Amino acid sequence: MFKNLFKRNKEEKTNTTQTYIQPLEGKLLSITEVPDPVFAQKMMGDGIAVDPSNGVLVAPADGQIMNVFPTKHAVSMTDNNGKEILIHVGLDTVSLKGEGFTSFVKDGDKVKQGQKLMEIDFDAIKTKVPSIITPMVFTNLEENEKVIVEGNEIRIG
Repeated sequence: MFKNLFKRNKEEKTNTTQTYIQPLEGKLLSITEVPDPVFAQKMMGDGIAVDPSNGVLVAPADGQIMNVFPTKHAVSMTDNNGKEILIHVGLDTVSLKGEGFTSFVKDGDKVKQGQKLMEIDFDAIKTKVPSIITPMVFTNLEENEKVIVEGNEIRIG
C-alpha cells in the first residue's frame, strides 16, 4: 500500500519538471526578439523563438497534436502535462497557403519529443515572407509561470 503511495508522489513530482527542446535547429532567441509585436509582447503567451538553420520541425515534448493549420504554417499541441504549445513557422507564412510545407502529423496524433512533425523548405519561402524566425509559445501558462531558458534547456518555472 505505501509502495504505491510513494510511487505516485514521485510521478507527480516528475510531471512538474517538464523540459522542452527547440522545435527547429538554429539560433535560440528570446520571444521578445520576434519581429512581430503579437509574439514579442507575449500577447499569445510566453515562449522562445528560433532562427532556423534547417527545415525539420520536431515536437518539443511528448503530447498530442491539437491542430495542424490548413495552410501548414503553424501547429498546436498539448504536452502530457496539459501545457498548450503553438509553433508558428515564420511570419506572415499563412499567405503561402501551404507552399513549402510538408506535414507528417494530423490533428489528434500522439507524438514523442523529437518526432518530426513537418518539413519546411526555407530556401523556397524565405524571400516571400518578412521573416523565417519561428516562435514557440505556451498559450495557457498560469500567471506565476514563465519560460526559463538555461543553455539549450527550455522549461516552465
